[in-house]
Amino acid sequence: MARENFRKVKLLKLLELLQQGSDEQHPMTTSSILSQLEQLDIPCDRRTLAQDIATLSDLDYEIMSTTVGHEKAYYVEDRNFSIPELKILIDAVHASSFITAKKSEELIGKIASLAGSHRAEVLTRSMVAFNTRKHTNEKIFYNVDRLEAAILQERQVSFRYFDLNEEGEKVYRRDGHRYTAEPVALVFNEDNYYLTCYSPRHDSTVNYRVDRMDHVQLLEEVCCEKAITLRAQVATYTEQAFKMFGGETADVVLEFDRSLMGAVYDRFGEGTKMMTTSESKCIASVKVQVSPVFWGWLFQF
Repeated sequence: MARENFRKVKLLKLLELLQQGSDEQHPMTTSSILSQLEQLDIPCDRRTLAQDIATLSDLDYEIMSTTVGHEKAYYVEDRNFSIPELKILIDAVHASSFITAKKSEELIGKIASLAGSHRAEVLTRSMVAFNTRKHTNEKIFYNVDRLEAAILQERQVSFRYFDLNEEGEKVYRRDGHRYTAEPVALVFNEDNYYLTCYSPRHDSTVNYRVDRMDHVQLLEEVCCEKAITLRAQVATYTEQAFKMFGGETADVVLEFDRSLMGAVYDRFGEGTKMMTTSESKCIASVKVQVSPVFWGWLFQF
C-alpha cells in the first residue's frame, strides 16, 4: 500500500476505534489504542499516534485528551447525536408496531452503536418492553424502499394485499390478484405505516397499510398529473383523513368540559383554537371528515 494511502487508512481506523470505544467516562489509553491498531495490522508508535490525533483534531474531530494513571488517554467529545436524542430514536423504534421484533432489534443496535460501545450497552439495557403488538411482516423495509423509489420516480406500483384470519394467517384480498396504485406519500399514523395513493376511478385518495403489502413491484407506467399534484397537499389531507377519515369534510364546533381539553388537543393538534364559554365549558372549531370514526371518537366521552 502506498504510504499516503496507508496513512489515510490508519487515520480512518483510529477514528473508528475512538468513536466506538471511547467517551468521557471511558478514555482510551495510548497503550490500548496501539494494541488495537496492532491487531488490525496497522503499525504505530506513541510519537506518530500523537501526530495522528493532532491531524484528526485539525480536521474538526473533537478528540480530547486526559491522563489515566501515568499514561495519556483520548476520547471523542462530539457526536452527531446526543444520548437523549438516541434514546428517543430507540424508544420510537421499540414502540412502532409496524416494525417487526427482528427488524426492531437490528435497527436499535445500529442506532445505539452511534453512541459508542460503552453507552450503547447502557441505552439498550435500559429499554422497557412496552410494545408486544409487533407486526410480523419482515418485508416491511423492502416495501418502504420500493415505495419510496416509486414516489421519487413518479411511477406506479403493484402489490398483493392481505388480511389476517383467526389463525393469524395471510388471506389475500381479490383472491390474490394484484393491486395497481399511484403513490402520493408514505404516512406514519398511530402505530402504522400507510401508503397514500390517488385513485383515478374514484377521483380521491385511498390508504394501504405497508405491513399488509406483499410482492411490491415498480411499474413502468408513470403517475398521472393529479397524483403528483396531490403530493403538495398531502399534509392537509392526512390531517383530515387519518384523524377522522371516511366522510365529507365539514367545519364542526365542539362544546366540551374543560377536563377534555387535553383530549381535543391530542386529536386536533395543539394549534386548535379554543374559547371558554363558562367556568366548566369550552368550545373549539375544527375541520373533520364526518364519519363513523368521528362519531366513535366523540361518543367515547
